[in-house]
Amino acid sequence: MTQATASLPLDGIRVVDVTRALSGPFCTMLLGDQGAEVIKVERPGVGDDTRHQSNPMVGTENSAFLAVNRNKKSIELDLKSDRGADLARQLIAQADVFVENFRPGKADALGLGAADMLRLNPRLVYCSISGWGGDGPYADRGGYASTAEALGGLMSVTGERGRGPVKVGVSIIDNLTGLYAKDAITAALLERERTGKGQKLETSLMESTVSILSLTAYAWLMGGHVAERWGSEHEWHVPWKSFETTDGHVVIACSSEAQWTKICEALDAPELRSHPHFSTMSLRKQHRDELYAVLDPIMRERSTEVWMARLSQTGAAAAPINTIDQVFQDPQVLHRDMVQKVMHSTVGEIPQLGHAQKFFGSPLQIRLPPPVLGEHTGEVLGKILNIGEAEIEELRTLGVIGPAMA
Repeated sequence: MTQATASLPLDGIRVVDVTRALSGPFCTMLLGDQGAEVIKVERPGVGDDTRHQSNPMVGTENSAFLAVNRNKKSIELDLKSDRGADLARQLIAQADVFVENFRPGKADALGLGAADMLRLNPRLVYCSISGWGGDGPYADRGGYASTAEALGGLMSVTGERGRGPVKVGVSIIDNLTGLYAKDAITAALLERERTGKGQKLETSLMESTVSILSLTAYAWLMGGHVAERWGSEHEWHVPWKSFETTDGHVVIACSSEAQWTKICEALDAPELRSHPHFSTMSLRKQHRDELYAVLDPIMRERSTEVWMARLSQTGAAAAPINTIDQVFQDPQVLHRDMVQKVMHSTVGEIPQLGHAQKFFGSPLQIRLPPPVLGEHTGEVLGKILNIGEAEIEELRTLGVIGPAMA
């Protein structure tokens, strides 16, 4: 169980979060992990979309919601009502950061647009996350990670040679967009320390997808080369792919002649090092299918464990392809604290993914479990907005906020 300490990087930063689904909640979870007080605003009686997806349930809670909503306080607030929107504005007036992932124009329609909120709170960092960006010909389209992967080119280079395009196996674009948003927010907070002023920030699923094309993008932009699908293979480096073993698969990656020498040593095939078709990277790329016709049968002779021992001993770059259950039994994953436990208020102890970032002076913590819908409504309205119990009960009666917790 993670123990709280006195100091975290974003201690004292308050975030009002009206996002739902994945990209926005992932962003605000990361802010919460670093110490920010995150107030998650959810629809009364409904909550975040992920509370109702078809993902596995953990007791009464959806695992999709539990995945990206720790270190947050949940309040139920009807933003479509005048009083609900006004309460949101009061919270934003006392916040450092506001994050929304409505379709463009929706925040303005609710009276929560950037121009109005920055007039209300000039020090506010206002972050908008969308599918396609806040303007342009596609701004009003609906968007998901898969549609961004498609239009942004990522799907065109994902899949096996000679077969159709496929999406990445996890919602990487949602998470990447959340990470970009969080990075922009912390940069804007740092700039605010110098200028005293907040600002509006934008990112989108589409822009995140295009940005991650990286070397593949520059192969086209500067070299005129349109990348194809290579599956687990590397377009330029050979050998570099997944190899079948007697009981699984091992990925071997080779980007230098020194690595090739180590691979040949591990495979007990020193003759391949000087083979006229395999002695240089350029030759191996030219004769990749011939080389793989030699390597594939060799790799199928031994188990994953045996191959990993041999490859590791020579210093070759290799890894087993773990299934998801195997990931969370892997000694390196466990050693790096990538699985943590936290007590949830209704379902008991639950696992959470650990922190990819390690802060040695101010270690990140899971201070709050993913909240039950509306768990902190009374606390937030009472302590932050100084609303008395009688008015809170009135708001409950009117449906502006959700019912009291049992």
